[in-house]
Amino acid sequence: MNIIQFVNSSFPSGFPGMLLHFVILMMTVWFIVDRMYFRRSHRRDFYFSFILMSVAIFFLVYFMIFVLEDMKAKTSIGIGIGLFGIFSIMRYRTDAMPVREMTYLFLVISLSVINAIADSTTILELLAVNLLVVGCIWICESRLQQQPVKLVQYDRIDLITPSNRELLVDDLRQRLGIDVLHVDVGAVDFLRDMAMLRVSYHNPVNDEELERKMKLPANDSVDE
Repeated sequence: MNIIQFVNSSFPSGFPGMLLHFVILMMTVWFIVDRMYFRRSHRRDFYFSFILMSVAIFFLVYFMIFVLEDMKAKTSIGIGIGLFGIFSIMRYRTDAMPVREMTYLFLVISLSVINAIADSTTILELLAVNLLVVGCIWICESRLQQQPVKLVQYDRIDLITPSNRELLVDDLRQRLGIDVLHVDVGAVDFLRDMAMLRVSYHNPVNDEELERKMKLPANDSVDE
């Protein structure tokens, strides 16, 4: 038995098509994560998760459908339950993910599922779908850029009035060293002369998650 006969007898007839779908998926996901997400966020932990998540979801869905076909039980209910379980992993039992990272995770999972179950579509149709997704992400990233936000405990409550808004912005720019665009005043504590501010600023690096993890702990005790 030569190598060609061994490969034909060992792998199902749809295996080359599955590999082609996998290559298309990896090229698409890599371009989205590396050229669109990572260039702005610089988060290597999510880069790692997005790439490996797409690999795991693709093979999980593909072989789930392949087994169902062998068992003559490829029903919409079975596939729906499986996909529901896959999408439920987006609810991590850890810290909440930022909205932007959650959106990219949803896109990666969706592309993995689409490429895994697209047996009846042609390669050109599959490429067109992947390119449409990439195009939509590019438009949103280039036209709808989000402004990073900092939560600041501010000690000069005399500047939070509307008449002193320019003085407040100038003080925040000097003390934080950032280009402040907008300031929203939240809770005010007159006993401790503190106010919570939400500061929107211009910064090409998205450090919202770092800011959230490094919040100052609340201290309700009053020094005597």
